Amino acid sequence: MWRIKLRLIFRWNEQLYLTCFLGLIPFPAKVQEDIIPILPLWALVSFGAYLLFKLGWGVFTFNDVPDAYASLMDEIDVARKELRAKGVDVD
Repeated sequence: MWRIKLRLIFRWNEQLYLTCFLGLIPFPAKVQEDIIPILPLWALVSFGAYLLFKLGWGVFTFNDVPDAYASLMDEIDVARKELRAKGVDVD
């Protein structure tokens, strides 16, 4: 269901942008010539900045999730033991 909603949102945004870009919705000349053509680039940069923030926040608050932290540390210890058993130096 969420894929359908996402597809509809993208379709509506695409139609709205094309309507504005083709001049079917009247805007002042300055807006039509300078702002509307760069809206897709602005949206892409904004989305990338949002994702970068989410990634950074996830890394920053990783220690606030004790269960995930403990699980990851256990997996690292198991991997180290397995590598040592195969003769690899992991210190």
